[in-house]
Amino acid sequence: MPYRNGHTDKKNMNKSRKVAVNQLQVGNFIRLPVSWKDHPFLFSSFRLKQQTQIELIKKLAIDFVLVDLERSDIPPLTEEVAKTKRVLPQKEDLDALTIEMQKNKSERIEKFKRMRRDLHKTEQEFDRSIAIMRNLVAKLRNRPLSAIDDAKRLINDMSEKLLSSDNLVLHLMGDAKDDESIYYHSLNVAVLSMLMAKEMGWDRGDIELVGMGALFHDIGKLKIPPQLLRKQIPLTPPEVNFMKQHPLMGVELLKLADKFPAGAMPIVLNHHEYLDGSGYPKGLKENNIDKLCQLVAVVNLYDSLCHPDAQAKARTPYAALGHIYKNFKNQLNQNVTSKMIKMLGIYPPGSVVELSSGQFAMVMSVNLDKILFPRILVYDAMVPKEQAPIVDLEVEGLSIVRCIQPMALPEKIFKYLNPRERVSYYIGSDS
Repeated sequence: MPYRNGHTDKKNMNKSRKVAVNQLQVGNFIRLPVSWKDHPFLFSSFRLKQQTQIELIKKLAIDFVLVDLERSDIPPLTEEVAKTKRVLPQKEDLDALTIEMQKNKSERIEKFKRMRRDLHKTEQEFDRSIAIMRNLVAKLRNRPLSAIDDAKRLINDMSEKLLSSDNLVLHLMGDAKDDESIYYHSLNVAVLSMLMAKEMGWDRGDIELVGMGALFHDIGKLKIPPQLLRKQIPLTPPEVNFMKQHPLMGVELLKLADKFPAGAMPIVLNHHEYLDGSGYPKGLKENNIDKLCQLVAVVNLYDSLCHPDAQAKARTPYAALGHIYKNFKNQLNQNVTSKMIKMLGIYPPGSVVELSSGQFAMVMSVNLDKILFPRILVYDAMVPKEQAPIVDLEVEGLSIVRCIQPMALPEKIFKYLNPRERVSYYIGSDS
């Protein structure tokens, strides 16, 4: 029976006390009271797995460490037991092991820096795409042909990246601004839909069609008064009916641009249609909804659960996937739903998690070839936030124990990990 109770609440996670180094035992969750630079371990907070780690801590010339009692598997030794405990001689040369660990740590730090550079590069590309999206929406009313040309170039660039890389990574991006959610949502749905289309083995023509349709799927909302879109209290039945007209409004708007691909137009019209006929605006059934619309319907629902309207509360990516899987078996194409869950992984980017080491972390990216081993940003009180390690679970031999609601984190961990209120994704590749 583990010593910790498994609950994640602010009161329990602060149960720490100073413990003499000679009272430590395997299973204690500790925090070293020295700078990250001054010890050979990759993290300053971790659960002790072997006696060698305790012997290395003794060589740091420190008398005490902090032990988190709630996250320890067993309590530390009492002073009396510690005095009588016989420590077996170490077979390993601790000095040589320390040097080896420091070297390994330095190599890992360089890898962290590379990961951060990759993430920064992807964020710059994402910001450029958002700027293009903002610009083409502004152009759509006055210069629709120019807007469609800009969109085609954006989608072409994205499909080029998708199809030319064998090592794709889906990255978590920064928070969306409240007044620009339509741009973030539209780009998110386009990125995920194109990624899904590629994963399902579709050809380039269909990948680009699904991208164009997804990019403009909510364009009809430009015809809806902003005060209605931002309304905090529940909409009245007439307001709900009016909102449900946005797919038809989008089609009317795009008819002004004769360059908009005809094959993408059904996505704009049918992205809220469900296989059982319960969707809108026409209540179509499965045999009248093409495969592109069925795919975008799944992605759009997922992103809408993570980025809801003003009246609803945002779900975590993990919770959104679970909600779709449990509650939309008759409405959505189950092959598409299963593929999306497989593609994003059990813990999609943006998920806040507890690791097998007892640490808290946030999933930052998933490599589509290794979805069980996402890259994570790890909380460590002794490491400055801007230097926080982004680690590869596979390399570190760690695993995710469970997903955590961000609001259940203590305030200092919440601020450090900075969970996104609105989760946005973009594609990069492994360097």
